[in-house]
Amino acid sequence: MPVFNQSRQTVIRLIILATFVILIVRLFILQILSPQYQIQAIDNAVDRKIIYPDRGIIFDRNGKAILENTLTHDLMILPTQLKGIDTIGLCGIMGIDTAEFKQRLVAAIIKNGRYRPSVFEASLSMDKFVKLQENIYRFEPGFYLQDRPIRSYPYKAAAHLLGYIGEVDSSILKRTNYFYQIGDYMGLSGIERFYEPVLMGTRGVRYQIKDNKNRIVGSFENGLYDTTAQAGRNLRTYIDMDIQVMAEKFMQNKLGAVVAIEPKTGGIIAMASGPTYDPNLLTGSQRRRNFSWLLTDTARPLFNRAIKGQYPPGSTIKPTQALIALDEGVITPRYGIGCNGAYYGCRRPIKCTEKWSGHAANLRLAIAHSCNSFFSNVYRLAVDNPAYKNVDEGYAHWKNYMNSFGFGVRLGVDLPSEDDGLIVDTSFYNKLYNNSWNSCTNVFLGIGQGEMQATPLQMANMMCIIANKGYYYTPHFVDSIDGKGAGDSILNPFHVRHEVTHIPDSIYEIVQLGMQDVIENGTGRVARIPGISIAGKTGTAENYGIINGKREKLEDHSWFVCFAPRENPKIAIAVIVENAGFGATWAGPIAALMMEKYLNDTLRTERLAEVERIAEKEIILPVVKQKRMRLDSIRRVRLALEMGDSSALHNAIPAAPDKPEIDPNIRKDKTIPVIKNSTLPLRDTPKPADKKNDSIKAVAILRKDEGTES
Repeated sequence: MPVFNQSRQTVIRLIILATFVILIVRLFILQILSPQYQIQAIDNAVDRKIIYPDRGIIFDRNGKAILENTLTHDLMILPTQLKGIDTIGLCGIMGIDTAEFKQRLVAAIIKNGRYRPSVFEASLSMDKFVKLQENIYRFEPGFYLQDRPIRSYPYKAAAHLLGYIGEVDSSILKRTNYFYQIGDYMGLSGIERFYEPVLMGTRGVRYQIKDNKNRIVGSFENGLYDTTAQAGRNLRTYIDMDIQVMAEKFMQNKLGAVVAIEPKTGGIIAMASGPTYDPNLLTGSQRRRNFSWLLTDTARPLFNRAIKGQYPPGSTIKPTQALIALDEGVITPRYGIGCNGAYYGCRRPIKCTEKWSGHAANLRLAIAHSCNSFFSNVYRLAVDNPAYKNVDEGYAHWKNYMNSFGFGVRLGVDLPSEDDGLIVDTSFYNKLYNNSWNSCTNVFLGIGQGEMQATPLQMANMMCIIANKGYYYTPHFVDSIDGKGAGDSILNPFHVRHEVTHIPDSIYEIVQLGMQDVIENGTGRVARIPGISIAGKTGTAENYGIINGKREKLEDHSWFVCFAPRENPKIAIAVIVENAGFGATWAGPIAALMMEKYLNDTLRTERLAEVERIAEKEIILPVVKQKRMRLDSIRRVRLALEMGDSSALHNAIPAAPDKPEIDPNIRKDKTIPVIKNSTLPLRDTPKPADKKNDSIKAVAILRKDEGTES
């Protein structure tokens, strides 16, 4: 053979050898060194199932479970495994069409990618779950059922306190550095969110072997790699569920809030915001729909007015002004003024409710009869104190007092999103009045008006400070955590005693006696309870709103704050009812009934009728009520259309309302009358002749309110 041919054969052999070497090396890398195909093989042969833990239970102060866990079932989708799926059969069971199926599929891919499971439908109804359980083999491996514990609320109460849970989204995943996984649920509001690390528990994982037909045939490696789910820890709270339910009953037809605190510990006994909602609405398959409707409600039931509602405190702030003035030395307990119905010390007269001579002859009388003249003058004496160089410095000291009492700052309650109210600083007035202002400029601060806003929680905490004669614990719900370990520090801030100021006990005693006079012979006599000494203060806060683009004077807000018994305080309460007039009219009776129930564990027989009278009274501005009724009509029309129920649809369309009846008890100088009839009358029995046009009429209503052209 020629040398040339031998050389060419050698080259070819070397090329073939090199090719084989490359292939062998590549196969070695793929099969031995690279985990990619090993993972895929395991995924094909091993089923990985997440075991979700039960969240911790929350108990009230009497050991009652105020929320519980119940089991629900999610239908999960794995987009990469959808080949050969009986789509039509699945749509029939789920009650959707193919367009909706494609929409959910795309949403799942966008949300979590093609290779990870996503929730196709959460919290299946029992009917759907049973049908799917019988037929799930037809839709595997693209679909499977996932068990999940969800919350249930046996008392249907305390929604704002307890909060709700929901599935984590991409923003939460990033914020937590992917500690959570897609499909996990976490607390999104209330106690559920604040104590999420305690309540959440730990996920478990179970690995099972699948055969070539994707059927489970046994445990993988005898469960060597399985992990057990660990339930979250339970919370023991200060909440008294009987008092909580009573407070929510009082506020069901009103806007406002109630806060009750145990002064010695800062433990919150009850916190109600009106209107509220059934927390069970935000669980189950209808959660999204219900949440959207709650968001559109003009009365804002999702808004916790107890920690976020900011109101002028009105006359309830006067005991605080007395404490400041006494401590500053600008008045004594015997200090008094002559008042015949108004204060004329500044350019604008400030009117008083009382006009008889002598109602402000000393501090106790002035507190008992809530004299505006007295406390306007007291405020001016405090900020014009000769001990300070000018009004700027005097006001700054006054503001420091107010901040130390918890106004204009966040208290740190164990709920997210607490607001801090408003106490402006001197820069506000310097800018607004070009550095030219004096104590008459903001004299209304002395009677809780002007540039001052407080939350109901802050007012209840103020009562704790006066009850304790100068200290408080940060208001909080949770008393203890079951199985609390040495590393737990979440409750530590609530065990710190906050000394407010250097004001001596003797000054607090004087103010307490004045507040007791309020109940016994002053403006708060409506709150008297036989055998119990109560210290309290009424408040009627002026209220303005924007109606049809104009600033209008509305009904005053009704305030009442108190604590009892005065000598050994066990409960402090703040109540506000928006647009309800005098403090003694509605807020006072609410606080009195709650105190009696809590302190005596029962109500006198003659007081039971008062509970129903207050609960049934509706106090909501007509403009808010009319919008709520309109939205409720739209909601009922939508549900009837979706159900295809012609009778329900017919009844969902309201008849024309009668002319509103004006309550003759409303004072003539108020611009907004209160409408008595609370709901629009509905047709009684559907008429066959009317059913034909119901759907057209319903769609017309929806389009009109949603701004859709017909």
